[in-house]
Order: sequence, then structure tokens, then C-alpha cells
Amino acid sequence: MNDPAQSRYFAIVAVRFASVALILLGILVVRRVLELPDALGYVLLVAGLAGFFVMPTVLARRWRSPKE
Repeated sequence: MNDPAQSRYFAIVAVRFASVALILLGILVVRRVLELPDALGYVLLVAGLAGFFVMPTVLARRWRSPKE
């Protein structure tokens, strides 16, 4: 029972969860809860936002069924 649609759905959900983790980590860096450079925090925020909003769409388009 290895359904490709189910595997792809879980991959998209995993990308969103990882993106939220990056966003939260970036916020912690920018708010100076974690002592890392601010630039790293902003990079993590941008990467997380791109991953959350762009990557699921890119993956869905890549895995779209061919038109017949």
C-alpha cells in the first residue's frame, strides 16, 4: 500500500513543519534569545518564509499528473 499521493502529501507537510521551525529559530535569533548574529536570524526567517509559501507549490507542480 505505497500510495505516491500519500507520500507526497507527507513530504509537503514535512517541508511546512521544517519551514515553521526555521521561522521560529530566526525569530529567536533576531530577538536575541539565541546569541547568534542578527544576519543569520534574518536569513533563517527569509528561508523559512520561502519554504513555507513557495516550496509546497513548487513540489505540487513538479508532482502534478501529466495532462492527457
